[in-house]
Amino acid sequence: MVGRLLPLASDVKGMIVRQGGFVALAGVIVGLAIAFVGGRVIESLLYAVSPRDPAVFAATTLLLLAVALLACWLPARRAARLSPLEALRTE
Repeated sequence: MVGRLLPLASDVKGMIVRQGGFVALAGVIVGLAIAFVGGRVIESLLYAVSPRDPAVFAATTLLLLAVALLACWLPARRAARLSPLEALRTE
């Protein structure tokens, strides 16, 4: 086979999820940096939790990434079902 003219549905889904995952990962990195710095500011307001508790940081990071990837995958799955010609007609 020489090549494909139209992308496969899995190509479309992968591209959308990958791009959304990169944005979510960048947000997580910036958010973690701000949280480490901001932890000292709110330290007096925390009760029975360290401002740099690794379990809390890990759990919130994983939850955020999972929700972001799901939020990218659901519309990507729907977009992959569309015919490119139908999508162009609606533009």
